[in-house]
Formats: sequence, structure tokens, C-alpha cells
Amino acid sequence: MAPRYVIGVDLGTGGPRAVLATTDGRALGHESAHTPLHLLPGGGAEQDPDDWWRAIRAALRRLLARGLAPVPDIAAICLSAQWGGTVPVDATGRHLHRALLWMDSRGAAHSRRLAGGGLRIPRTGYNALRLREWVAKTGGAPTLTGKDPVGQAQFLQHALPSVYARTAYLLDVPEYLTMRLTGQPVAGHDTIALRWCTDNRTPGTVRYDKRLMRLAGFAPDLLPRLVKPATVVGRILPSAAADLGLGEHVQVVAGTGDTTAAAVGAGAVLPHQGHLCIGTSAWLSCHVPRKKTDPWHNVAALPSVVPGSYWVATVQDVAGKGIDWLIGNVLGPDDAFAAGERPHGTHEEILDRLNRLAETAPPGSNGVVFAPWLNGERTPVDDPTVRGGWFNVSLTTTRADLVRATFEGIAFNARWLNESVERFTGRPFPHLTFIGGGATSPFWCQAVADILGRTIRQVADPALANARGAALIASVALGALDWHEIPEKVTIAREFVPNAANRPVYDRAYATFRAVYRRNRGLYAAING
Repeated sequence: MAPRYVIGVDLGTGGPRAVLATTDGRALGHESAHTPLHLLPGGGAEQDPDDWWRAIRAALRRLLARGLAPVPDIAAICLSAQWGGTVPVDATGRHLHRALLWMDSRGAAHSRRLAGGGLRIPRTGYNALRLREWVAKTGGAPTLTGKDPVGQAQFLQHALPSVYARTAYLLDVPEYLTMRLTGQPVAGHDTIALRWCTDNRTPGTVRYDKRLMRLAGFAPDLLPRLVKPATVVGRILPSAAADLGLGEHVQVVAGTGDTTAAAVGAGAVLPHQGHLCIGTSAWLSCHVPRKKTDPWHNVAALPSVVPGSYWVATVQDVAGKGIDWLIGNVLGPDDAFAAGERPHGTHEEILDRLNRLAETAPPGSNGVVFAPWLNGERTPVDDPTVRGGWFNVSLTTTRADLVRATFEGIAFNARWLNESVERFTGRPFPHLTFIGGGATSPFWCQAVADILGRTIRQVADPALANARGAALIASVALGALDWHEIPEKVTIAREFVPNAANRPVYDRAYATFRAVYRRNRGLYAAING
């Protein structure tokens, strides 16, 4: 048989990455593009779905133009994407408003109303009976921050009633992209999870629950049809094929979230294989055989793209986005004092200079600690009012100290995540597979190993893990690969072992990091509540 090929696309908040791969898991090439982000007053975060499509089209057309494989031999496409967002669409799949993203918190008041009231569990804000039903059936519950499709749907209904009245379906981002490719409004068992209206107690038989729909405020006719993950939804629409430069024979595999695609791209598909991703946000996860929930630390086991499995859901709201904030607002502000000071070069060149500057400061950044909570936090504390910044800055603090502290602060939060996940699973990770843009930096890989006290396994081309995972899922859907074969398809470029000499200084700094939150959370709530 002639070799067949698949395409995996991952749409992150910053834009898409597209990978062309053989059906046996070998990546041949990749391209990327950028999409703008719109941050609005009151906690709004939106993107234009047409910007997504234009960026995906640009990346795919550049990739196909390289002639790496005959276009007629490309058999399937799978898209992973940022998820936990909401796109209101009409019956044809045309969006009616810009997408509300995973970081949009404008529905927080409505989420608290739905989840609270009556007999509440102390210090949680949740009604005891509702939380028990949500956790028992779904494994989790709507966040009180509004940063999930429950809060976003409520925001649309109350703040934009004319849009809501014309809406045929409320889709998450991967589902929107699948509908744009196929015309079919479907959701995988994995991507539907954050609506908190499905019974997830038996993997593989996820179904809508009428009682949960009412609790979460969803009208049943606005929810897409459920399909099993990693299955073919149908052929690509002729109009979409022509736009993207693909053949009309291409099969479209159900879209998935970036977190689940990342696990596949990291090769972490077997139980208790841990992986850490640092991109715009961050997460630390693994697959587990049973559904479980830790509501105190916002950790839950949700349905996975891997059959018969759940994955441990965590999210650190700001990770690599904190580095972008440092570049754009501290090192190179766009104001009257910026003449000649704005960083020059590509984003990758600027990051390389930042890494080299950070290495000139000692571990622990001379006592400076950075809190990365620039947009609130999710795990292990679900706190929308907490904010970030540098702690213990003095007149002797250097720019290198500030830069290194920023990298370290994001890693301290990852250590906090790791403690919560290991407590959740009941076992320590002997090592963590590291993916995402953060994993491209050897300096950061070593800092993460030292701060977490875990061996870090850097995946080859770690920034492509999500898109590569989507391509592997497409191969599984075609029957060309089995799940147990995936770990051997992922190459580990390098291992970073913790440096024991740095442990004391990082333990002290981590204790300070935790104390900054504990002692100031009330102040943050008073200022930002």
C-alpha cells in the first residue's frame, strides 16, 4: 500500500500549529501562524473565529506548498484546540459573536448563583447538594470564577440576549472547528466535560443528564450531539477542503482539547505517566483508571480521548503568558519612555536572550520571588481575585534577578500543581515528560527539575506536542495505530536530573511563594473583589 498521511492542527490562544505526519507517527514538517487576543474590561477574553480559520488556512497552505507528501494521499485531519470556551453558532455553524475563551470570567456572578445558595459547604461557595450531584456524576463542577462554558453561556444569555436568542448551538472551540470542517455539531466525550452536564461514571458511555443540564443552566437543544473521541465524524466539506487546499476525500476526526492531545503527543497515554506542559497556561496531568475528584484543590479526573481512561484535569492560568507580559510590559513598554529600549528580533530570539540573562542570576534570584497569578488562578486554588508580581525587590535587585524570578515563579506554581496531583493519584512521579514552548529552554528544563525535585524528560520538538498528538489521534481513528504503540512513537531529546545543591535555596523560596498567597489572599480579594 502507498503510504498515507495525516494532519494534526493545534489551535492555541496564540495561534495554530499544523503538523503533517505519516500514519505511523513520523512528523514530516510543521508550520504555525498567529491569532490576536482581545482582553476586555470586566474579565473578558475573546477571539474572532474567522481569525482562527484564516490562521489555520495560512499555516496549512504553507505546509502543503512544501511538497512533503502528495495531497491526494492525505487521509485525515484532527484538530485539537484550547478548550473551556464558548462559540455561539447558527444552524449552519456560522459564529454569531466572537468566541469567549477559557480565561473569560464575565459570567462569574451567574456561576455563583447556579452553584451556590441554600446549604453551602464552608469556604467553598457551593451548595452542598448540588456539588455532591455534580461531583458524583461528572467528576467536577462549574468553576465559581465563570471561566468555563457554564459561566460563559450564562453571560451570553444575560448580557447578550439577542445573540443568545439566535444561537442554534453552544460549541467549545474544538467542536466549532469540527463543525466548520464537516457541518456537523458534535462533541466528543472529552470536550463536553466542562459543561458539567454529562454522566461520566462509565468511560465510553458518557451521556447527557437532564438534571445536570438544569443545574448548569443549559437548554438541551443548544448542546451538540455526543460522539466517542478519536472517531471519524465524516468527510470534510468541499468548501472547507478547497479553502484549506485539501482533497474532498479527507476524513475529519472529532476535535479534542489541547490538554488531551498534549498527553498523546507526550506519549503519556498509559496510567500514571505524568506530563507537564508550559505554554500560554500550564497543566500537569496523567491518565488514571478511575473517576475521582479533589474539590479543595480544583483537581478532577475527566473522560479522556484514550478509551477506558480518565485524565487528571488541572490548569495554571498564567505560565508562558507571564513571560510574554514581561517582554511586552516591563522590558519593552509601548510608551514615551520606550524609545530605543523595546526588545528587537523575533519572539524566539528575545526568549533566547531572556534565558541567557536569567542564567546570570543565581538560583533563587537573590531572594526575589515572582507570583505568576496575573489573571487569577485555577489549580490548586480556584481564586479569581489573586494577582501576581515580584516580592522582596530591593535597590540591589538586577534585571537578571527579575527575569530569573519570573521563570522560577512559574515553576514554583508547577511544583504546587505537582504536589496536588501526586496527592490526588496517591503516588509520586519518578519523572515528568515536559512539553510546550517552555520545554524548548534547557535552562527552564533544569530549573523545573531542581524546583520540583523530579527528573524532567524533554520531548523532541516539545512545542509541537499538541499538534503531533492530534496527528497521532487521527492515525488511531483510521486504524493505522493502536494506543499502546504511541509511547514508542515519541522521542525524548534529553533528561534533566535535579541538582541537589540547589534544593535548599529552592525549598526556602517555595515556602516564601506559598506564604505570599496565604498571607495576602484576603488583601487581593478586598482590592479585586
